[in-house]
Amino acid sequence: MKELLRIAVLASWNAGKEIMNVYKSEFTFQSKDDKSPLTEADLKSHAAIKDALGSTVYPILSEEGKMIDFEERKNWETFWLIDPLDGTKEFIKRNGEFTVNIALVKSGKPILGVIYVPVTKKMYFGYEGFGSFCFEANDDLNENVDQRIMDAQKIPLNNPPTTYTIVSSRTHSSPETEVFIKEKEEKYGDINLVNAGSSLKLCLVAEGKANVYPRLAPTMEWDTAAGHAIVTSAGGRVYNFETKEELKYNKENLLNPFFVVELGS
Repeated sequence: MKELLRIAVLASWNAGKEIMNVYKSEFTFQSKDDKSPLTEADLKSHAAIKDALGSTVYPILSEEGKMIDFEERKNWETFWLIDPLDGTKEFIKRNGEFTVNIALVKSGKPILGVIYVPVTKKMYFGYEGFGSFCFEANDDLNENVDQRIMDAQKIPLNNPPTTYTIVSSRTHSSPETEVFIKEKEEKYGDINLVNAGSSLKLCLVAEGKANVYPRLAPTMEWDTAAGHAIVTSAGGRVYNFETKEELKYNKENLLNPFFVVELGS
């Protein structure tokens, strides 16, 4: 697992460099069939990650790769699930709130997750039975990756906020989310509402900077798998809003149900 973590960390870091090269340029974007945006950065990040993970024995399912028929992937016990650029809308807005997400999924459960934030160079990782951590990925990460992983800071970093804190999407809301927030206001009184883009929302919960993240709007499995692994390895839960059961992966339909992320629940 440690070697797979090393490969995933370097894959996300190198993908982040490709993303930043585009981010600093006068890039354009196009719309995919589902109307979501696609940039050159998405494609270059996908290529970098695919090249790196190709050294492992596990197949890859990527948002920007070829869609694999369920009849094939239903037989995958373990596979990589990646979002090469999570938060493309934030990337286009140039607000820095986008990430590279890499997860290793086994028997429908994310057991390893890496999330890299290219603008801040912050690297999050976690895997089952080991815990979750973060560190700043310096420019010489290739030379000192093993030491940086070893010296990484364990998360959650602190106790939950004194004021009940809810993190929500910067670009996606829903009437259900508004009802959820109102119910928490009635229960806790004053609340703190924090907006963030991409998988940073799961990272904020894993770090202990927010109590809960309700996602009562559509997402795909590659949006959440890496963050799911990091949250659960930090002692939290990512569960179906209706059934309260943990999210499952590699379903025939890759759309997630509405879900809630909480730490220590």
